[in-house]
Amino acid sequence: MTSSRTSSGRRRTAAALALSAAFALTVTACGDDGSGAAGDKGSEGSGKGEITFWDNNGGVRTDVWKDIIADFEKAHPDIKVTYVGVPAESVQSKYDTAIQGGGLPDVGGVGAAYLAEVAAQGALEPLDKRLDGDPLKGKLNASMVDSVRSAGGGDQLYSIPLSANNGTLWYRTDLFKAAGLDAPTTWDKFYKAADKLTDSGKNRFGFTMRGGEGSIAPALDAMYGQSGITSFWDGDKTTVNDPKNVAALEKYLALYKKDTPSADVNNDFKKMVAQWDSGQIGMMSHNLGSYQDHLKALGAAKFRGLPNPTLADGTRVQVSNPVDGLGMFKSSKNKAAAWTFIEFAASHASASKWNSSAGQIPANTEAMGDDWVQKSEATKLAADALNDHTIKIVQLPYYLPDWNTISKADNEPNLQKVMLGKMSTKDFLDGLAEQLNKAQAEWKEQKG
Repeated sequence: MTSSRTSSGRRRTAAALALSAAFALTVTACGDDGSGAAGDKGSEGSGKGEITFWDNNGGVRTDVWKDIIADFEKAHPDIKVTYVGVPAESVQSKYDTAIQGGGLPDVGGVGAAYLAEVAAQGALEPLDKRLDGDPLKGKLNASMVDSVRSAGGGDQLYSIPLSANNGTLWYRTDLFKAAGLDAPTTWDKFYKAADKLTDSGKNRFGFTMRGGEGSIAPALDAMYGQSGITSFWDGDKTTVNDPKNVAALEKYLALYKKDTPSADVNNDFKKMVAQWDSGQIGMMSHNLGSYQDHLKALGAAKFRGLPNPTLADGTRVQVSNPVDGLGMFKSSKNKAAAWTFIEFAASHASASKWNSSAGQIPANTEAMGDDWVQKSEATKLAADALNDHTIKIVQLPYYLPDWNTISKADNEPNLQKVMLGKMSTKDFLDGLAEQLNKAQAEWKEQKG
């Protein structure tokens, strides 16, 4: 635990220095050379010419973005969009490098998980005034707008939301039927199915979990889903290491190698999804974004996607999933054209096209009424549950500039240690709580 505290201390010191540097750049930006670093204020531009767009899930969403860009350039022939696909796992570091050294795009996909960190460095353009005078006003889901505003620090809107994802329990209906199992609608049914569908000698498993890149959020989702705790904070202290959460996560991680493949300890979402789609595995917790992968691999008749299982009393608890959206970078030399692109991408037709490809919940309220939402059962169930408030949402602290670093650099390796029996669940959650409490205190102090 000493090394974890030391590394987190170094990280917070580095983060503070980065924020100080960003502030200094902001107040001395008049002499900036226009290279695209955080202090470059950019300009409105002519509204024509070229802009650069960074896709924050490059490779996965490249095809649909290129389709939307083709539509845009047809509707706006005086604007050309240069597409750059950046893999989701490296997009935050790419933004950080460009903020300090130059080369930021005009528009970029910015997930809520790292929005605060990018905004704190002064790199993003506030979008409130542009949205207030735009036809998009009133056509975006209010809770998603509130979510990205909160993730950016709460004062200004730094991202126009495009979609919401939702934690989803995907299960093989064919395997469940053959085993005479009920759908895993409750946690008791989930554990029963995980055990009954496992036959490791035949390489069949009841469940696959994410132990590699991006493992913390799904672990927290399973943990809070079972403990029934509905708030991330109790005053100024986090609830992650509440005894109920410790017990819940311990039970969940005990599935590893008993009812899951041993490869899970290193699986990021791509490997986990591919493993589930091609193997004989009963269930997988991921999100709505993998729907198309399952459809192509299995066909509609062999799987379903449900919101998190409920507790015995019917209570369903899930952690918040980051709302994805588009941000405009302050250094852009053509903000008028950049806004035209954002406006087009968030419009009814484009939002519907993007979200139907991803199977996610559109922020555009007109797109929510489209036929594909009704036909995509997992998306409809998730949207209905969110809209009728049958899910209790534990809001993760995306507003903390340190959140993405805490939930990745320090604690993904520690979660793997728990899975491998080299660290206790309690020590893992106590260490995570210590880092979060310090980050929360520092954030409050900075906010005054």
